[in-house]
Amino acid sequence: MGQVEGQQREQDEELKAILKSIRRIARAVELCSRQIDRGFGLTLPQLIVLTCVRDLGEVTVKAVSKEADLSPPTVVGILDKLEAKGLIERYRSTRDRRIVHTRLTTAGGRVLREAPPPLGQDFVAAFTLLDQKVRRRNLRAFAQIADLVSGQQLETT
Repeated sequence: MGQVEGQQREQDEELKAILKSIRRIARAVELCSRQIDRGFGLTLPQLIVLTCVRDLGEVTVKAVSKEADLSPPTVVGILDKLEAKGLIERYRSTRDRRIVHTRLTTAGGRVLREAPPPLGQDFVAAFTLLDQKVRRRNLRAFAQIADLVSGQQLETT
């Protein structure tokens, strides 16, 4: 076997390992999502949007969309469902009636206090035990992989 074939085989194995890791992560996230759905009647995207509303305060769809990394139409649909459940309320700006703000209700705050972390308590506990340099390196690696998977160009440094 030549050097080129050996390199190709190694790259194929690396790509398989990455795919396997991504599938394991997706499975773990799906299990956490089901737990949240069973316990609180919320999907993971709903919990993420609810968390954004809490963290950002009285906020617009555009701001939630950016923070949650979801499209504005998706956020509007999620906010509709959260409003129907009484977890958020929306109101028009007094300065510009075209702008709609969203804020957390008392019930929404209660759900967020009781809900487990989106990635699960075990992950949070294990991740926080890692050295800060390791956490930052992992964050950069995850961001790079997310950019590659989503088709974005990597920054060259």
